[in-house]
Amino acid sequence: MTPICAPPSAPFFIALVIANTVRLTHICDEVEKILSKNGFLSNYGRESIPDTWGTTIPYQRFDVKDDRYFAGYIEDEFVRRSEMPGMSSGLLKKFRESVFEIFSNAVMHSRTELGIFSCGQYFPTRHRLNFSVADLGIGFRQNVKENTGLDLTAEKAIDWATRGRNTTRQGPIPGGLGLKLLREFISLNGGRIQIVSDTGYWEQEKDHTSTARFSLPFPGTVVGIEINTSDTQSYVLSSEVSESDIF
Repeated sequence: MTPICAPPSAPFFIALVIANTVRLTHICDEVEKILSKNGFLSNYGRESIPDTWGTTIPYQRFDVKDDRYFAGYIEDEFVRRSEMPGMSSGLLKKFRESVFEIFSNAVMHSRTELGIFSCGQYFPTRHRLNFSVADLGIGFRQNVKENTGLDLTAEKAIDWATRGRNTTRQGPIPGGLGLKLLREFISLNGGRIQIVSDTGYWEQEKDHTSTARFSLPFPGTVVGIEINTSDTQSYVLSSEVSESDIF
């Protein structure tokens, strides 16, 4: 799900759906090998390749009511991986909740009827751990317009949703805080977050953000998180640090 061989301005593979048959074209060998290992291509009649080194986060499809299963999936397959940088128990809990919020947002805002999809990949030589969540819903632009009245371009709608407490969530429960924590962590960790929705592309790499626009829309939203696994620092929440730890 996360682009590997293609730049942001180009699709990393094309899926043609003809009479319920899926054919992938313009897919580079490295991506095809990963999708064969993580179980994605086996859903379309392709032979699976054994994940000998345990570098993949298996491809899974979740229904909108599968929140418990998704919570267990991110815990077992992503958050608790040995390649993750060191985190305090408090931060680990918040990090887990932040990733889960991506799923929750897809459930509440996307109106997807086909479910929510996730997978990931660890690249040992690149020192990167990638994790992606995708839905086939209405996307950021339409959701922001319907709930706030703001008529933004697709990339500006993504940027709006990633800032501060901006949220389209209704009621007393605040939204957007999970992505805020992920952004702060990625900035310190030296990783990256990518979001594709409609024709919009948004990226934060380290502490730098950028946007772009696709010529054709993606029918939904993909959120990709890239962790820098060469990071040897250990992280804690500021609320967990006492004066005795500082002086």
